[in-house]
Amino acid sequence: MSCDKCKSGYNWDGKPTGSETSLADVKTYVTGTNKDAAVMIIHDIFGWTFKNSRVLADHFAKEANVTCYIPDFFDGEVVDPDMLSTPEKQKTFSIPDFIGRHKKDVRYPTITKFAKALKSQYSKTAAIGYCYGAWACLKLGSDPSLVDAISMAHPSLVEKPEIDGVKVPIQIMAPETDQAFTPELKEYANKVIPTLGVPYEYIYFPGLVHGFATKGDPNNPLQKDGLERAKNSAVKFFLEFLH
Repeated sequence: MSCDKCKSGYNWDGKPTGSETSLADVKTYVTGTNKDAAVMIIHDIFGWTFKNSRVLADHFAKEANVTCYIPDFFDGEVVDPDMLSTPEKQKTFSIPDFIGRHKKDVRYPTITKFAKALKSQYSKTAAIGYCYGAWACLKLGSDPSLVDAISMAHPSLVEKPEIDGVKVPIQIMAPETDQAFTPELKEYANKVIPTLGVPYEYIYFPGLVHGFATKGDPNNPLQKDGLERAKNSAVKFFLEFLH
C-alpha cells in the first residue's frame, strides 16, 4: 500500500480522559464505564497513542454509552504524530516498509485474542477500524462469536474475500477520493454486502479524502463537518447494535 494521505493531516486539540492498562497481554487505552457494551478501535498507522484516536474513543464512550478500547496492535512501534504536518518526515517514512513489519498474518492473531478477551467480559462488542484497521474489522466480522458489529472509515488493505465473508452488521464511511478504498472496491462492497443478509450502512462523504475521520482539519468547515458526521454516524451505529 502506498498512500500519501495516510501520512498527512492534522493533530486535534483536546485532552484524552481515559487511562492506560493491559488486556490479553496487550497495552491498551481505555475509557468509559459501561460493563455490558464495548467498542474496540483498530487504529491507523499512528497507533494506540495517537491523541486524535483517543479523543474519538472518549466521545464514543460518552455518546454511545460504551467502554472503548484502543489496543496497541503494533507491538510497541509508535509513529511520530508530528509527521502529519512535517513534509520532510513524510518523505522519509516508508508505508510499504511499515506495512511489511505489520502484515496481516503477523498482527491478526493478537487482534483476535483481544477480541476474544472483550467478548468474555462484555455482552455486546463492536470494532471500528480506521485506514489500516479496516481489514481486521472485516476479518473479525466473519465470525459473530468475536464481534457483534463492525464499522470502518476510509478502509485500507481491504481484499474482496474479506468483504465476502461479513456476517455481522457493517458500516462503511467512505470519502469521495481514496486511493486505498478505490472506486472498484466501493462498487464491489455496495454490490456484494447487500446480498449477505446483514444490516449495511454505506455513508458517502463528498469532497473529502482518505484520512478525514481521524486527521481532518477542524478549522476547515468541510473537513470539520465530515469528521463530526463520521463520529456521529459511528455513535448512532453503536447505539443501534450494542444496546
